[in-house]
Amino acid sequence: MSWRVTAPGRVNLIGEHTDYNGLPVLPIAIDRGIRVDFRVVDDPVVRLDSPSSHFAPFAFQLKRPIEAAARGDWSNYVRAASRGLLEHGVRLERGIKGTVTGDVPIASGLSSSSALVVASALALLKANELTLPLLRLAALMARAERFVGLEGGGMDQAACLHGVAGHALRIAFDPLRVKPVRVPEGWRWVVASSLVRAEKSARARDAYNERARQCREALEEVRDAVGVERTPYQASSYRGLVSAGDLDGLLRHARRVLAPVLFRRFRHVVTEGRRVALAEQAMSDGDLHRFGDLMVQSHESLRDDYEVSTPELDELVTLAREAGAAGARLTGAGFGGCAVALCDDGTVARVMEALAARFYEPRLGGPPRGDMMFAAKPSGGAGVQEM
Repeated sequence: MSWRVTAPGRVNLIGEHTDYNGLPVLPIAIDRGIRVDFRVVDDPVVRLDSPSSHFAPFAFQLKRPIEAAARGDWSNYVRAASRGLLEHGVRLERGIKGTVTGDVPIASGLSSSSALVVASALALLKANELTLPLLRLAALMARAERFVGLEGGGMDQAACLHGVAGHALRIAFDPLRVKPVRVPEGWRWVVASSLVRAEKSARARDAYNERARQCREALEEVRDAVGVERTPYQASSYRGLVSAGDLDGLLRHARRVLAPVLFRRFRHVVTEGRRVALAEQAMSDGDLHRFGDLMVQSHESLRDDYEVSTPELDELVTLAREAGAAGARLTGAGFGGCAVALCDDGTVARVMEALAARFYEPRLGGPPRGDMMFAAKPSGGAGVQEM
């Protein structure tokens, strides 16, 4: 008997670099993903290959400890899933043999890596006739993915497992919670690659992890400065600080006590947290232009305060807005990857035509491939089917 696991990528609409700081995010699962076609084997071993020459076949035993492969090796995401399940106490007595394919662009900030982690976990659970509650599995895989050396949060895994067709997902943390938010009829999401790879397992990993450390350091310093004026709960986390309500006063405090770089990181996190709440309300109200304005503010903050944008991403955002998009921003961790633009039925074709003519043709000498620019649909979450 053969099985297929399908795990979607995701596009984060707003709430960037907030998940690992305990603040909500608002992504969609998309209609592109990672597939693992496999059969169950009696031995506790994983053997996977890919039709792509970029991804060499690999095999490893399902026993602790599972050692990492070389930095940047794609097998580390499968190893991460396996290790996470084993360390959680899941008995993996049977393994899998199969092939990995997919149509979510790799190293584009669309969470292909987390989709592979989730797909691998679901395949191993199916092979061993086991299940875990989705929220628990999402949290477990978020921790497991840190095995590759990235200090990420839990957005990607939760979006992959909890996707709902036609809906965005408000994902909150500590504890993990997911609430579907209906995307208004006529809203369209254009995803456009910057043509700069965003490899969080390789060269961008150190910069990503540096931002996470800076956020922790900034929180500690602000907490010490304002703790006497707030309850212990409010002073102990970004969520507590933001929930106090006086964001302008909080930023005045922070500016006094933080070094300039740490202040910029802190300002992005707390203002982005507020933007997520406002964007959720704008989506619920069907206010396309308000949501678009918040996307632009998010991009400007990511560019100037968090310093994770690139000239190519900035150009995509500018061109999309000039062509009529209600808003646009980088999506994902940055350092390359993709931008996402919010359009309606009347502007989506015009925006895509403008990006093709003004961004891609000068660089490629022709139109972009279908994995470089596409309209993404909010889609359902990961699952397993018999083939």
